[in-house]
Amino acid sequence: MSTSPNSSARKVQEALGLRLRNLRKDAGLTGRELAAATGWHFTRISKLEHGVQTPTDADIRAWCAACGAGDQEADLVAQARAIESMYVEYRRRGSAGMKQLMLAFQKTYETAEQFRIYEHNVIPGLFQTPEYIRAMLTFWMRFLNTSNDIDEAVAARMQRQTILYEGRRKFTVVLEENALRTWFGTAETMAGQLDRLLSLMNLPNIALGIVPAMIERQGVGSAGFWMFDDKLVTLETPTASIEITQPQEIRLYDRMFDLLRQSAVYGPDARALIIRTQSEMNTSN
Repeated sequence: MSTSPNSSARKVQEALGLRLRNLRKDAGLTGRELAAATGWHFTRISKLEHGVQTPTDADIRAWCAACGAGDQEADLVAQARAIESMYVEYRRRGSAGMKQLMLAFQKTYETAEQFRIYEHNVIPGLFQTPEYIRAMLTFWMRFLNTSNDIDEAVAARMQRQTILYEGRRKFTVVLEENALRTWFGTAETMAGQLDRLLSLMNLPNIALGIVPAMIERQGVGSAGFWMFDDKLVTLETPTASIEITQPQEIRLYDRMFDLLRQSAVYGPDARALIIRTQSEMNTSN
């Protein structure tokens, strides 16, 4: 496999190479000894360890077998598979219109049973009103210079929300208070969005927590992220979607989500925060 063209994936590739090198050293093998054990040319060992090439599944199996590290195989395979797919540019994915971005991960949404969502400055897409969606996507269409299919994009996102009402799925959501106060659209749009949050909190399969702005807290999230079961974590930059499938990385996100969850308030306290935000918004207008 060739070297990935983007810097984010390249860093992951280099980290994978470092893990392979450490396995070899822990096994007490030189590069030439590992090459002999696997039947490869010794220069291939160097390319894999320095992240110049990404190993195939077969390469990882052979490497782990030679190093007596079979317990590391699954995690290394997941890390290798993530390299080419983890970073997807929105402009490339959205070249056919914003609707295609809204349909990303459709299969994942349909099959996942447990959703864990953390957002620090936006209401999660599954909870958004049509007006909020329209205001937000209008900005992103201009920013990314995608074709204008706003009606189809809004409809696609709203259609996805039907999974909220299928009782077999569980949604644990943690929002920073700032997400309630970051406006997309008009005051009326935001008021309707906050009403929508209050309504969704009544669903038995939704646990919505809000982290107050000025409290001593267990952890600080640097970016919003979504966890689908224990199989996938996604997070977004202004230009791309990053997809994480490596079990070791997913476990770290699990720890971070738990820390953020501990800092949130729920039930009546969360409702009070939302209602207070609504009241302050009405007062300022």
